[in-house]
Amino acid sequence: MIKKKQLVDLTIEENEFGGKAYGYIDQTKVVVKHAIKGQKVKVYITKVRKNKVEGKVMEIVEKSPLEKEATCKHFGICGGCFKQGVSYEDQVKMKEDQVKRLFEEENIAVKGWEEIGTSPLAYSYRNKMEFSFGDEEKGGPLTLGMHKRGRHYDIVTVDACTIMDEDFRKILSTILDFFKEREIPYYNSRSHIGYLRHLVVRKAYFTKEILVNLVTTTQMDIDINPLLQEIKNLQLEGKLVGFLHTFNDNLADTVQSDKTDILFGQDYVTEELLGLKFKISAFSFFQTNSPGAEKLYTIVRDFVGDANNQTVFDLYCGTGTIGQIVAQNAEKVIGIEIIEDAVEAANNNAKLNELDNCTFIAGDVKEKIKSLKEKPDIIILDPPRAGIHPQALQDIIAFDAPKIVYVSCNPKTLVRDLTELGQKGYKVQKVKCMDMFPHTPHTEVVSLLVKE
Repeated sequence: MIKKKQLVDLTIEENEFGGKAYGYIDQTKVVVKHAIKGQKVKVYITKVRKNKVEGKVMEIVEKSPLEKEATCKHFGICGGCFKQGVSYEDQVKMKEDQVKRLFEEENIAVKGWEEIGTSPLAYSYRNKMEFSFGDEEKGGPLTLGMHKRGRHYDIVTVDACTIMDEDFRKILSTILDFFKEREIPYYNSRSHIGYLRHLVVRKAYFTKEILVNLVTTTQMDIDINPLLQEIKNLQLEGKLVGFLHTFNDNLADTVQSDKTDILFGQDYVTEELLGLKFKISAFSFFQTNSPGAEKLYTIVRDFVGDANNQTVFDLYCGTGTIGQIVAQNAEKVIGIEIIEDAVEAANNNAKLNELDNCTFIAGDVKEKIKSLKEKPDIIILDPPRAGIHPQALQDIIAFDAPKIVYVSCNPKTLVRDLTELGQKGYKVQKVKCMDMFPHTPHTEVVSLLVKE
């Protein structure tokens, strides 16, 4: 019998969607994070329940036969990219198989599965990186990068990260060196003392515009202008269009703004996708893989099909990217998004693209759709990872739209919502995964549903 705090040998038999994997010991399923099918590992048991045992991988005794690729110098220490040792071809096959298994487990019938779409870039694909200041070990030198794997407080400097390009690496290193030389302390999320919190860098892939946002507390008064001059003097492939200083004294370890000063240029970058322009502000959501986003939105547009003389609802619309791409072939598009800044950006982007058939509304979907008078011919859903609120889903179903296109970054909540839609007469015509996040366990999934 397996006991808590026991160290056991485990062969990983399969990966589940979302980053977990499992094997069996005496017919008992043991679930772990950050393991690859075929690995032999030593596992420290952390939880023992009636029907599931959980553990933490302490050592990889033997690599998986799938692990054949070279990895970056941060691999295994940094908390991201744990599939980097697996070939990209095998990664996408694993993701597609995992999504299909979720559909099968929920008995969701799909008339047609389309082959998973692959990211045009397997490396240097990120157009946004959010770094944290900290240290790798208590009392160690200042670091700037990502959380250490399995550790909440330890930060690893990722100055050779391969999913971002050289401009990101130069900016990160310059800013880290600047504050190291001056011995400026990072903000400690336990004591709530310190100055440096986060660094957010955006680089639009197609336009090459770069926006840097330094996030600090107000506990010190530091002259940032010398740092700004260093960044402006860097030899970059892209063009620096803005440098922001955001002040955040909130206790939560998230990037948010009490006040943001523009120290240079503007507070947004402009990206171009499928012939349209999109202004992306410092705090706006935008797909982190621009060439991948073009492929994703093309899939959505193809699933929507002919929308001439039809009204389209774009729910959870963000900055209105999908809605505007679809609007070129639609009579009218109405979008709803809870984040007001994103809605403002969506309406501004519609004007920028000279689309007068788009309206974007700020508010919670579950509240705002009750006030809509129009009847949709097509509904596009692109909710956050938590999926659609149960009441909102019932209101969406009540519109009785002939066609729904559901875009999801979380297949687990997708199949939950599709089950409910299926009980109300919607049949899944086709599904296509689109991998936007190489070397991670995540993928986007697009489903076409038709009311029968």
